[in-house]
Formats: sequence, structure tokens, C-alpha cells
Amino acid sequence: MSNMMRDSQIMAQTQDENLGYMSDMAMELAQMADDSGLATLAYLFRMAALEASTVNSMVAEPDDFPQQMTSH
Repeated sequence: MSNMMRDSQIMAQTQDENLGYMSDMAMELAQMADDSGLATLAYLFRMAALEASTVNSMVAEPDDFPQQMTSH
């Protein structure tokens, strides 16, 4: 059982690191697009960075979400 918990923690940490990397990369690309005068593309990369950081915080705090009730 402890192996499953350890594996789950490793997977969560890896996912957290990947989302952080994606957010950072999107911000770098947004800056490059901005420097090149591509404002629309920069905006899209900033939105991608925001999405990645939002998902990152949602994954980190899964207990904060209310449990959905089903009619089954």
C-alpha cells in the first residue's frame, strides 16, 4: 500500500513540475512574441501560461473542490 502512495506522490510532483515548466515556457514565448511585435500571439501565450498555472493550483489543492452528488 505504501508503494501506491509513494507512486501517487511522485506522479503528482511530476505533474506539478510539468505544469510549472509549461507555464514558464509560455511566458517566455509571450515575451519573445511581444518583442517581435506580435501582440496577439503574445496574448495567447499569456493565456496559456495562466491556464497552466491555474491547473497547477487546482491539482495542488484537490480537497478544496466540493464533491459532486450524482443522482444514481
